[in-house]
Amino acid sequence: MTATSEQVAMPQPRPGHEVMKISRLAAIQPSRLSGTRAFMNKMIRERWDISNVLFDVDENAEGTVVYSIKAPDQEFSFIGFSRPPSRTARTGRIIGQAWDMMGALIEGPATEAEIETARREIPKLYTGRATAGTLIWCRSNRSMRVFDQTLEALAEGRQPSVADLSKVCYLMRNTGLDGNGTFGTRSFPSLGARHALGGVLEAQLLTAYLMREFSCDLVEHLAAKKSDKAIRLDPRLRRYIGVGNGSALGLIFFVHKHPRLINGLLAAREGAIAAARALKLDASDARVAKLLDFVRQAIVFRRQDQMVYETFASSAEVAADLEKVVAALEEFRRSGTVLGRKADYPLDILAFEFEVEIVPEAYETFLSLLIELVPEEADALLAAVDGPDEFTVSPAETVEDLMALVRDEYRWALDTDMAGPDAYKYVWYKSETAEEPRRGSREEVPEALDLGLDVCGGIQTLFADLGSAESSLTVARFLMKYPEHRYMVARIQSLRGQGYHTPRANINAEAFVPIDLVRLMNVGIHGIDKTRDFLSRNLRGVLYHGAPTPDDLRAGYTGTWYYPAEPVL
Repeated sequence: MTATSEQVAMPQPRPGHEVMKISRLAAIQPSRLSGTRAFMNKMIRERWDISNVLFDVDENAEGTVVYSIKAPDQEFSFIGFSRPPSRTARTGRIIGQAWDMMGALIEGPATEAEIETARREIPKLYTGRATAGTLIWCRSNRSMRVFDQTLEALAEGRQPSVADLSKVCYLMRNTGLDGNGTFGTRSFPSLGARHALGGVLEAQLLTAYLMREFSCDLVEHLAAKKSDKAIRLDPRLRRYIGVGNGSALGLIFFVHKHPRLINGLLAAREGAIAAARALKLDASDARVAKLLDFVRQAIVFRRQDQMVYETFASSAEVAADLEKVVAALEEFRRSGTVLGRKADYPLDILAFEFEVEIVPEAYETFLSLLIELVPEEADALLAAVDGPDEFTVSPAETVEDLMALVRDEYRWALDTDMAGPDAYKYVWYKSETAEEPRRGSREEVPEALDLGLDVCGGIQTLFADLGSAESSLTVARFLMKYPEHRYMVARIQSLRGQGYHTPRANINAEAFVPIDLVRLMNVGIHGIDKTRDFLSRNLRGVLYHGAPTPDDLRAGYTGTWYYPAEPVL
């Protein structure tokens, strides 16, 4: 395949019908616009000051901790309650009754009243109530084996084994970040854009970072309690250690519930990629060398990755394909040619050619790294993302107008086979025992209320009823006769002209693989690394893998923290 001059001259964002394929969404990799990276960049840029002001924990790990977080114009506090690990009732699920740490992120300094209220209310979960200035309630558990190995090593006066740490890359795993009104926490829309945590998911992202810091502080503290010979973690290890994260099917509901947000984030990513592809570069341009360094760093990261992937491309495959990218970039630096051809827009040619030449995860890694060449443009696109959830009906439009809109933007849904035996094979429901979303065979749970959004079936039914109505009839009159279509009509009208809001799939079908959308959220949106897949429906990965420490933030960190190599001590 060869890029034409027109394709090279005018790079454009990839169209929605390509990006919103499930297989493509599943392959999207972390970028500058992903949650953890974007928020860490913000803390680095603004030099946030994070410090521990209380660490009252005994040798059994029972006690209370408080961290102070100072942004340029606001202060927050993280209140944590440490507990000895329980061998019973210990689970990552909301139905659990024991966690190794429970905590709260609040606005302002932590008063004694705030601490005691959090101590009393957080363990109640659903029957508890947060204070007015509470942003997040959280829970986490230790990775028992790695935590204990690290504790033992530090107590003996030596650093833990990098080989052991690299098997999971964290000491504690997030098991819950609840906010936006849950348990009485403050709703995020009330924060506003000027709030220090007013950006997308920023309150959760800060809390996850503090989980990472707490886990490192706790293991050092317990080691010191255990032995006079104890030492602290080497700073290189503290950066390498992230916080674990597990996610399952509930994220699929998030994708469908927040289409404007998904569209905004993906549109920002695609716009930044297009801007990078449009860079006119010569062989001596420093940005070419910079990109080469980024790709090589990603290769080392992948080659050292010990995770086993059931569904997705292995890290060995990704690294091998990224070597092809390195070879092409080296050719350009050496001779000014790309794949043997002269090029003013080398990155666009490479993006065009490699789309079918390398595995999707390697390709999306390359595109994510391109974004680093246009940081100002990318950050501006992210800052402009706005994702209100409300949909409104345009009542004065006619049936003819609405049918034309559906034909134009939802042909994929109209063409999906919803009459076949597998179209509705599965149903989405809430487990009574686990209180979590589940996807099960409709035959096994025939009475279950389907909680999933049936985009394809809903649009086909709507389109059929539109076809039976007078073309000049207003949408208002149509909905008076067919009120069951109000949500779908409002959604279609409100999202018109936006290309990245709805994954192109029937989520009830046999062919749909749930893990694909979970991975979009975890990897592409949140920025989680090393996401191992289990049974095609659960993911476990690492947040803030390689991230600067609070000491680094205060000192003015200037390095590239993502894709960390294993520390050499």
